[in-house]
Amino acid sequence: MKVILGKDKKRMTPVLRMIETTDDKGNLVRIITNRFDLSAEEIGDLYRSRWQIETFFRWVKQHLKLTRFYGTSEQAVINQIWICLIAYCLDLLVKLNLETKRPLSELVDILKTLLWKPWDNFIDAVARPPSRTSKGRQKKA
Repeated sequence: MKVILGKDKKRMTPVLRMIETTDDKGNLVRIITNRFDLSAEEIGDLYRSRWQIETFFRWVKQHLKLTRFYGTSEQAVINQIWICLIAYCLDLLVKLNLETKRPLSELVDILKTLLWKPWDNFIDAVARPPSRTSKGRQKKA
């Protein structure tokens, strides 16, 4: 279906195309595109692929703490992502070798704090019980 967005003076000049497809859960998704050379199925597949990329970058931001890129070239971005992935894997290996129940983020924080201290200080800090315990959110009486 061809569509034109806007009204009067704010009307877009190029004609666009709206396709309807479903997501993985069966919900109806409407996509507006300027690609007339692709079938609706191909555009739906591209949209789903793009969403997987967005999900990957959300994971990267949350777990690798990669919030901004320091370089602008393609190679600089790829290198930074690889460095963060390697650092994450090393942190995970440390957690697995220590066989601790502490969250990975907490181990990383301890490691950052004791970065230039002897390894024994890190081991002691990980073995030390938490200074405070959480009872979770409590309902107000």
